[in-house]
Amino acid sequence: MAAQPAGGQKPQKPFHIVTPVLESLSLSKAAGTKVFMKMENVQPSGSFKIRGIGHLCQAAARKGCRHFVCSSGGNAGLAAALAARELAVPITVVVPSSSGPTAVHKLQELGATVEVYGKVWDDANSRAQELAKTEGWVIIPPFDHPLVWEGHASLVRELKDALEDKPGAIVVAVGGGGLLAGVVAGLQQVGWQDVPVIAAETLGAHSFHEALKAGRLVTLPDITSVATCLGAKTVAARALECARECQVISQVVQDEEAVRAVQQFLDEERALVEPACGAPLAVLYSGRLQRLQSEGRLPSPLRPVLLVVCGGSNIHTGRLRALQSQLGLR
Repeated sequence: MAAQPAGGQKPQKPFHIVTPVLESLSLSKAAGTKVFMKMENVQPSGSFKIRGIGHLCQAAARKGCRHFVCSSGGNAGLAAALAARELAVPITVVVPSSSGPTAVHKLQELGATVEVYGKVWDDANSRAQELAKTEGWVIIPPFDHPLVWEGHASLVRELKDALEDKPGAIVVAVGGGGLLAGVVAGLQQVGWQDVPVIAAETLGAHSFHEALKAGRLVTLPDITSVATCLGAKTVAARALECARECQVISQVVQDEEAVRAVQQFLDEERALVEPACGAPLAVLYSGRLQRLQSEGRLPSPLRPVLLVVCGGSNIHTGRLRALQSQLGLR
């Protein structure tokens, strides 16, 4: 959905692109049903984040924002920095030390001022909230804002155009819950609200799973997963509401499974993604889909499944090898 400016001007062109939907033979074989991939890893910022973040930044710029400030594990900041560059608005991105030098370097290349603060995203977010008190500065939340969800909903509208029929399930990664909220909003917009959503997290960053289990928001004591871009200690309240409006099935995988899935995906699909994206991949590679069918939580047979390849820029082959060594996989 393109932003609608006031004053009768032409709508602003969104910063995201319409990404390909590709069938994966290897994932289909592993999952026991046809799997299509929505390739969000080819977005200009490297992940789906540009959809919602770009939409929010355009709206803030129209209202006269003089400086953006964003807290991020990496990918939201990259999306915000890209949007800020296009809009010619200065931006400060606050990242935790867990984001590492790759994210910092890429943010600086896009012209962002980068501040490293705290150990995990929640620490960085507290600092960003302080900076946003400066007059003319506007906070760009990485996942918890209605305009972010509205922007992410464009992904499902594209699926409606690309697929012959609605999918049997949609598999997504969940960190703070922005993608989940956007996907559910999109499903509701296109009349697909009966499509189950499988929400994948890694153990140690599983704040949504814990909230779903408790029926209320739960704050994890710390983020211990290597999938740092899933690292919100408390999921957005809207994510929990989504689970009451649609069938959302939570799945938690081990770090080792996520990193193995990243390597397998690289070998089979020739695309390198973050461990955060490895979580939904691991759900399909590990036979969990078939287990959900045997438990009666998903129908059997199952219509084709749609995997959102959320992407992520905080990864390279050296980083992947380091993660594999850290987890005893080499």
